[in-house]
Amino acid sequence: MNPVNAERRSSAGTLSGPASRKLPVPPRERKPALAALAVLLILGGALATTLLVLRSGDRVSAIAVSQQIGAGQQFTEAMLKEVQIADTGIGYVAWSQRARVAENFARVTLIPGTLLTREMVVSASRELGPGKAQVGLALKPGQSPGTLERGDRVQVVYVPSRGGGAGQERRVLAQSALVHQIGTPGRSGANGLVTIIVDSSISPEVVAYASTGEIALAELPGAR
Repeated sequence: MNPVNAERRSSAGTLSGPASRKLPVPPRERKPALAALAVLLILGGALATTLLVLRSGDRVSAIAVSQQIGAGQQFTEAMLKEVQIADTGIGYVAWSQRARVAENFARVTLIPGTLLTREMVVSASRELGPGKAQVGLALKPGQSPGTLERGDRVQVVYVPSRGGGAGQERRVLAQSALVHQIGTPGRSGANGLVTIIVDSSISPEVVAYASTGEIALAELPGAR
């Protein structure tokens, strides 16, 4: 064989120079602290989920309000109902305390379905205490809103009759009276008795005008 051809074949089968060099691969950096933190976060999340599932199965008997109760009104057991809720640690009043609740008063107006907490209950009422009077009104259609409920706040307005004396004008007798009771509609067409709580200083005037049918109530939805 020709020595020149042999040398060419040897050169063709072997790469040399820059083409034969492999690109450098950077070594992988291992961060054991970050890996451990990721594992802890995963385990912590799984543990929290497990605890939530387990706690959601712990049910307790609590008190919910079954009807509207006005601020300052006394509770009765008929206003309360038992509900089962998850034990989340919130200070709901236990159903076993319903008799004690019935001896106290509502701090704020409570609507049906409200879960009762300790902060909603007070031992004394400013609405039913000294200096207050209960007045019963027999109102005709148009003298009170049809949606009036126990616990609502109303303006008590004097509306003089057409035959009233000269100088008699409409005026507000009580700016924010509490509706204490709502009567049932009677056969006479009246809305039944509506009992309101007013200051004792104006109760004689309210009673006098109510006896002549010159009292009307205006509901105050935002004053609760």
